[in-house]
Amino acid sequence: MATKVVMVDDIDGYDGEDVAKRDFEVAGAKFTIDLGDANHRRLQEALDALTPFLEKAAVVKAAGRSRKSTADTSPKLRGYTNTDVREWAKEQGIEVSVRGKIADEVYEQFIAAHPDAAPDGAAADTAKADEAAAEEGKTDEAKADEAKPGAAEPEEAEAKG
Repeated sequence: MATKVVMVDDIDGYDGEDVAKRDFEVAGAKFTIDLGDANHRRLQEALDALTPFLEKAAVVKAAGRSRKSTADTSPKLRGYTNTDVREWAKEQGIEVSVRGKIADEVYEQFIAAHPDAAPDGAAADTAKADEAAAEEGKTDEAKADEAKPGAAEPEEAEAKG
């Protein structure tokens, strides 16, 4: 049994012997369509009419997603996720959005409560800040005692003597 393939014009449904797959290009994009001779001639005329416009037109690229600036791409946490921060903040009564950016202050509070979450380098900064805060908390009398000669730690005194 033989099979007969009937090509049908994609524009008007014409099924004559002259219908064929026609390839064409517009602005660098390739297309294919089944057309009879009459509609193929119409397509060529339309493309010819379009050519001067395409030659003068500028290509406009689709807008893409914006890129984050490279200014602050360092990780905020180590070993924890933003979900962990949000859950912790909720438990602490700190308002934080369900989605989107988490405020830097919330990250700082989370890292203060979870020192192991500090990204590389931040742990040292946090330790220095803790030392400075402890220093500020000392009484003037304690600071004066430390400044006195011979008030070195016992180990240092033994090493000198």
